[in-house]
Amino acid sequence: MPGKGSPRIKDEELYKELREEGNSKQKSARIANAAARDGRSKVGERGGESGSYEDWTVPELKGRAKEIGLTGYSGKKKAELIKSLRNS
Repeated sequence: MPGKGSPRIKDEELYKELREEGNSKQKSARIANAAARDGRSKVGERGGESGSYEDWTVPELKGRAKEIGLTGYSGKKKAELIKSLRNS
């Protein structure tokens, strides 16, 4: 059935490197697939400044968690939400 099962990783080598560095599966897959699509140098250029999660409100953090597909965030405190978002 289309859309079900494990997602395809388009740059396996980069994915494995990112996982060995301690990144989550989801984050590693996003970066590896973007690098395969746009080229590694373009992905590196695109990364950059992001606002500090400490400045966000808890509802904003929960909204971001929902947006990127995290689960189990509803009962977390602010510091726990920030840690989950940074490790996703």
